[in-house]
Amino acid sequence: MSTEKKYDLLGFGEAMIRFTAPDHARLEQCSHLHIAIAAAELNVSVDASRLGHKTAWVSKLVDIWSGQYIINKGREHGVDMSGVVLLPFDGKGTVRNGLCYLEVGIGPRASKQMYDRAHSAISLIKPGDIDWEKTLSQTKWFHTTGITTAISENAANEAITSLKIAKKLGVTTSFDLNFRSTLWSSEKAIETMKKVMPYIDVIIGNEEDFEKMLGIKAKGGTEAYSDLDPESYKSVAQEVVKQFPNVQVVGTTLRHVRTAMLNDWQTVMLYKGKFYASRKYENLEILDRTGGGDSFASALICCMLEGKDPQEIIEFSAAYSALCHGFMGDWNWATRAEAERVMKGGTARVLR
Repeated sequence: MSTEKKYDLLGFGEAMIRFTAPDHARLEQCSHLHIAIAAAELNVSVDASRLGHKTAWVSKLVDIWSGQYIINKGREHGVDMSGVVLLPFDGKGTVRNGLCYLEVGIGPRASKQMYDRAHSAISLIKPGDIDWEKTLSQTKWFHTTGITTAISENAANEAITSLKIAKKLGVTTSFDLNFRSTLWSSEKAIETMKKVMPYIDVIIGNEEDFEKMLGIKAKGGTEAYSDLDPESYKSVAQEVVKQFPNVQVVGTTLRHVRTAMLNDWQTVMLYKGKFYASRKYENLEILDRTGGGDSFASALICCMLEGKDPQEIIEFSAAYSALCHGFMGDWNWATRAEAERVMKGGTARVLR
């Protein structure tokens, strides 16, 4: 009997329609908005597909224009969306698809993301909506995030159930902490993560995520979570593995915000007990910073699936996620070849 899997990667989580104010405007200034998708796990599925892997995404959406938009856009990028559960639209908003609104900052004004996700379809997900045994038996890797566990008790329970089944089936699991203060408190997040962490192989997050969701604080960090030395992060990663010995890889992105459009960017990873850091991308010019962390996660996952050397994993992931900052929207339109060129020190001279 063949052991070949249908998918390399399967993602599970929420997707929202994202409306962005153009030209660094305030939303209240605008007569039109740029439309895209905000969806951490779908971001990873799309990026991994664009990097050449077979991917799928499962969720629950309302069968209205916004649900079809999300499904069709995922398909455009090669993601199998056939596992999405669709609910009929009732015309009352009793159950709906979430929305988010983004103002892209400039200079000292930070970007601002606002959510309108109450009564979203996935928040009402219940046991039996997704056949996890069947779904997870088809993939090598399963990815979800702290956003899913924060949306509602229903969604958190499904995430935990799916992770338990994934581990039972021998599927590699990854979890991006993605702390969202608008969804839950640090205390609630830490309580929930105690149920999640025993089933995670690869954990991803930034220094704020590890503090607010696992209670592990980096030494030398600032209140604004900037200016963190990569070596200071090593102790955080080691403490994660000490507390949760099932975790094989701890990865993070380090960002120093100079202005809203100029950041320093670096990625680090504890890989099977050894610590690796990428080169630092100083003065990285930013069109849109959202999606950078998901870009890092997708590249790290793809490189692990491909059996890359750990230093190559972290360097490619840094280059690929750095490139994501140059595209509007959460999805990374950079190619593998572009990321490899940047990783090897290629310049931004015009290619002819």
